[in-house]
Amino acid sequence: MAFDPIGDYPLGTRRPDLVTTPSGVPLGDVTLDAIRAGTLDADEIRATPATLRLQAQVALAAGRTQLAESLERAAELAAVPDDLLLEIYTALRPRRATAAELEAWASRLEGHDAAKTAAFVREAGAAYAERGLLADG
Repeated sequence: MAFDPIGDYPLGTRRPDLVTTPSGVPLGDVTLDAIRAGTLDADEIRATPATLRLQAQVALAAGRTQLAESLERAAELAAVPDDLLLEIYTALRPRRATAAELEAWASRLEGHDAAKTAAFVREAGAAYAERGLLADG
């Protein structure tokens, strides 16, 4: 059955067959009992890139383009290691990175197949330069 971003929302209720954990556990098997029993760990309680992309389609169908773009970037970042994400987050704070450092982060993101997020970092770098929010150096 094809995905209908309007009729299939909310996914967890109308199309739970499309929602799984990162290792493929179906949504219906994600329960407190499974967590208590140790059959699911914290890494399994995450949105997958596929689910985030479906949610982006829902947002786009509802005319919420900015939310859809954010969800697309989130889908890219779901595969990026947490420690790298934290480093990038820190670098994106005002006056924490130079233009060259932000460009290096954007290049690293492209290496993780996160082109939309890399473009976002470059856009932030340009905005920071315009507003005097880049680090000295």
